[in-house]
Amino acid sequence: MDKGQIFRQLHADTFVIPNPWDVGTAKLLAAFGFKALATTSAGYAFSRGLPDGGVGFEAMIHHCRELAAATDLPVSADLEKGKGDSPERAAETIFAADAAGLAGCSIEDFSGDADQPIYDFSHAVERVAAAVEAARALKRDFVFTARAENFLHGRPDLDDTIKRLQAFEKAGADVLYAPGLTDIETVRTICSSVSKPVNVLAVPAFTVAALAEAGAKRISLGSKLTNYAFGMLEKASRQMLDEGSFSFADDAMPFARLQKMFATGA
Repeated sequence: MDKGQIFRQLHADTFVIPNPWDVGTAKLLAAFGFKALATTSAGYAFSRGLPDGGVGFEAMIHHCRELAAATDLPVSADLEKGKGDSPERAAETIFAADAAGLAGCSIEDFSGDADQPIYDFSHAVERVAAAVEAARALKRDFVFTARAENFLHGRPDLDDTIKRLQAFEKAGADVLYAPGLTDIETVRTICSSVSKPVNVLAVPAFTVAALAEAGAKRISLGSKLTNYAFGMLEKASRQMLDEGSFSFADDAMPFARLQKMFATGA
């Protein structure tokens, strides 16, 4: 099986897909036992000293190519709105993702326009349909995820979100995703409204068991692992600057372990 087929089969059961932000974290997460990885647009941007949305498409695809080559696991990419606004650009995004060696990718209905952050319904569906057509034209399996971004951008409209996800499903999307959900009942409602696998963005109030019971098949972390690493760096910095101590190093992953893992191709 190719990586796309392996990735598709993982959606038969509920699984966690973590989001590394560079080659080292991709190799570590693969070594820890996860079955697939996903990129994080925000996490990668933060690692470059940029805001979310601040990485251009070609730079993002280069990053995705590096991560896909760093591990034998299937890698799916967060490609934001893709190469551009039009359906044709959405299709080109899929071809670029395939050329980068990815097993799948997601495309959002977030426009990036502060005045009109979510694409009009019909335009969003046309973009998904074009991406699906491109994915079906590939010579290998490719898992395409369609994202409805209402809840992340000040539009917590559940009815419209479900309408969009249902339309994306009808257009042929393989996985459906509405990031920004914060309660299990909303997750349950969305999962029961569609028949394709649903990805849920993890929040502290969720557990894998509760999300599985609610019907979610894929659980991603977005930028949370990156944010956590940055948070620990801030905590260590405060300890050094404010207390003049270094006990934070007791919780660090040992140098020897990292050296051995990377020396053996972790």
